[in-house]
Parts: sequence; C-alpha cells; structure tokens
Amino acid sequence: MFDIRSEKGGLFVTDCASRVILGIDPGLANTGWGIVRQTGGRLACLAYGCISTSPNTDLSQRLRKIYDQMALIVQRYEPNCLGIETVWFGANVQSAFATGQARGAALAAVARFDAKVGEFSPSQIKKAVTGEGSAEKDQVEYMVQQLLSLPEPPRPDHAADALAAAICFVTHELSYVEKGRFR
Repeated sequence: MFDIRSEKGGLFVTDCASRVILGIDPGLANTGWGIVRQTGGRLACLAYGCISTSPNTDLSQRLRKIYDQMALIVQRYEPNCLGIETVWFGANVQSAFATGQARGAALAAVARFDAKVGEFSPSQIKKAVTGEGSAEKDQVEYMVQQLLSLPEPPRPDHAADALAAAICFVTHELSYVEKGRFR
C-alpha cells in the first residue's frame, strides 16, 4: 500500500471512504485485469489475472469468453470505478480492431454495475505509475509491485498493465488535471 499525496505533500483523502477500482488492459488474445481497493489515501491489490483466448477459436467465442469471465470478476469484486486503456492505432489496423472488440466485450460486462470510467492512453498510464510516459514494460511492472507492496512483479505483463490502469484512475482523479476522460 502507499499513501496518495497531494501536490502540497499532504495526504489527500477522496470523498469515498472505500472503493474498488478495476483496471483493464484489453486485448483479444490476452485481456489483463486487476482489482485495487482504495481506502482513504491507501491502495491495496485485491487480485489480478489475465483472460486468454486462442486464435484458433471462433471470434464470437473469444469475445464471449472475455465477457463471461469479466462478468464473473465484476460480480465477485463489485468495482465502482474502472480504469481502462484506450485502443492504440499503430501500423497494424487489424490488431487495433481486435483490441477494440475485446475492449467492448469487457466494457459491456462492467456496464451493468454503473462504474465510473476513466479511459487512458498507454503513455498516460505509464506516466502515472513511473513518472515517464515512455517507460518500458519492466519499469511499469516494478513500480506496480512497489506501489502496491506486492511480493513480486505481477505476471503476466497484461495483469501489471491492468493494475497500472487502476492506479492511473486514482492518480488522475487526484491530480485535478483533465488528461483522462471520466464518465
């Protein structure tokens, strides 16, 4: 756990005495997820993992698996906040479409719980956790481990990225800067 401090150095306690934040790193092959509890100015990791689907499986079945497993996670932990990575459009447009489909399946599973959603770019998430928007994967994993007092870096890296998205939700909300979009 770590203290969340304001820019002036004092402990900042949000209006929520306790809340559960779900972080999601969407992907069709691997959707990372992480559950973080915020109690006042402290964060603690409750659980994390990865939903994996096979490229040999029909697309509809892959999306259904992401939806069903995410629905079970949401039902178990009842998050009231969600930090999710936005889709990055790089050179591989097909990959971006697949990620968008997986993201939609995950968001649909969370939607019925009316969670507050913060959407963040990969660089925003990296900056929130490491202080550097172009941080490497191992830096993100290390900082997530340190910030959440985990005995080892979260694996796989998709789960670490999901926990980082949950941490990003909190830090962006506390920063008073409109970098992420909240709904």
